[in-house]
Amino acid sequence: MLVPTVIESKRNSLYLNFRELWEFKELLYFLAWRDMKARYAQTVLGIAWAVIQPLAAMAIFTIVFSLWARLPSDGLPYPLFAYAALLPWTLLAKSLERSGQSVVAESNLVKKVYFPRVILPIASTLAGVIDFFIALVLLLLLMGWYGITPTWKVIAIPALVLFTIGTSLAVSLWLSALNVHYRDVAGAIPLLTQLWMYASPVVYPLSLVPEQWRAVYSLNPMVGIIEGFRWALLGGAAPDTGTAIVSASATGILLLTGLVFFNRMSRTFSDIV
Repeated sequence: MLVPTVIESKRNSLYLNFRELWEFKELLYFLAWRDMKARYAQTVLGIAWAVIQPLAAMAIFTIVFSLWARLPSDGLPYPLFAYAALLPWTLLAKSLERSGQSVVAESNLVKKVYFPRVILPIASTLAGVIDFFIALVLLLLLMGWYGITPTWKVIAIPALVLFTIGTSLAVSLWLSALNVHYRDVAGAIPLLTQLWMYASPVVYPLSLVPEQWRAVYSLNPMVGIIEGFRWALLGGAAPDTGTAIVSASATGILLLTGLVFFNRMSRTFSDIV
């Protein structure tokens, strides 16, 4: 005899049922794996695209911002300086590109089957993690070329990756829910990521930002993340404690408010999407 399943709307918008997420872990794994396979299906270079994009960006930034504009790089070789920042940045940008449209892209699934809707932006965010680690291997090779040896600071990398994923997910919750109601969001995401990159210390060092503006500047969560990656991988200056606290707090607030917003909007996804 089949036991009927009763699905009740959650009154608390901050509610996140981890037990339910665990029950749907296979769906989460399937969606993340499918996203990654679809990205490289029928491509000649396949997974090599995971390093080609940041490598090409590093080459262009080196020519434009180091050779021509003569921007400083805190005493580090500029190609490594830029590539270490592009690692977390590429993870964030690709996550936003996919997860911003994750709910609309799965409209058939959303209309027909119940599952925790938050799985969709989470799966799209996690799909880029493998690309990140492939690109990280190339950075280690570049460090060997420049004679820089990793130190004990690399133990901070897993925490920094989680920090980047948390930031990606926080913004994705907002964008994916908004995109269900306003499809302009999908078109605005590339512009948003482009502007966000130049508002982050990817091509220039934090030291170029006037000291009186750094507290405000650090509200951008990517400031603490990028500075952390350079410190952990290249032995650059240790991230300022105040900068790290402000960036982490901004991510936490974005994540909590994003979860509230997504949960409220998700009640009408199946009617609108």
